[in-house]
Amino acid sequence: MLFQTITAITTFLLLSVLLYLLLTGQGSYFNIGKFLMSVSPLVWANVGIALCVSLSVVGAACILFCEAVAIYGIIIAIVLSTKLEGFNKISPAHYFTGYSLFWSGLTVGVTDLICGICVGVAGSSTALADSQDSSLFVKILIVEIFGSAIGLFGLIIGLIEVYLFYYIHFRANALVLSLYHNPHLLLMKQIKCFYCIKL
Repeated sequence: MLFQTITAITTFLLLSVLLYLLLTGQGSYFNIGKFLMSVSPLVWANVGIALCVSLSVVGAACILFCEAVAIYGIIIAIVLSTKLEGFNKISPAHYFTGYSLFWSGLTVGVTDLICGICVGVAGSSTALADSQDSSLFVKILIVEIFGSAIGLFGLIIGLIEVYLFYYIHFRANALVLSLYHNPHLLLMKQIKCFYCIKL
């Protein structure tokens, strides 16, 4: 009850401030793009790592058979933390890295949370069904195993998001270097793209 009250009050206050800014002609102060650009990419990356670990631990706090969910979150947190590096001047590549690590951590954390809830509910049902009829144990255990696969899928998607970033980042750098040395390639690439779209 307390959580719902706090959520309702926070939502009401945020909407009140938003409507005040919009209706008094000061809507330019509510600038999401400025907020996204003013926050350091390292903050986004660290928030993603924190969400990955914390949501995975909350998912692992469910009833039964959920310890692997926390391990998935810790694995991704270690992978994400190895991608952090210092920089002197912020470039668009740094923002791309920060947002990529943030969304990768959030994806893994949310899927681990949902996996923990699913496995907890299925484990509870398994215990209750086994006490009533022992022949149902294997059937419901299979359902629980499929529920735990959600966390594994989240782990795989998080790894793909992290390594897809490096693939895109290095391909973009190679393209920029090749266009810097051969500017006529840009026109050829535009013609090829136009030709592919027309087909």
